[in-house]
Amino acid sequence: MDIRDEDGAKGGRYVTGEPGQEAIMTFSRASAKLIIIDHTEVPDIYRGQGVGAKLALHAVEAARAGGWKIIPLCPFFKAQVERHSEWQDIISR
Repeated sequence: MDIRDEDGAKGGRYVTGEPGQEAIMTFSRASAKLIIIDHTEVPDIYRGQGVGAKLALHAVEAARAGGWKIIPLCPFFKAQVERHSEWQDIISR
């Protein structure tokens, strides 16, 4: 499953799926080295397939590659962080 990065100066989103049935994880930029993940949305067609978890992992990998931290405001992403202690290096509390 391909995940696309749509990034702008103030924020962006990670997107996968077909147009009209996209799963997304949105974020805003607090600074050059800090993003806030604020929303995850997975259409019913993808539920139970781990699509949200794949978006979360993609966000973690992007943070590591980019050298930034994440503030997890999105309840889904926050729950994923609690399940993955190995992600603590990129979490800002």
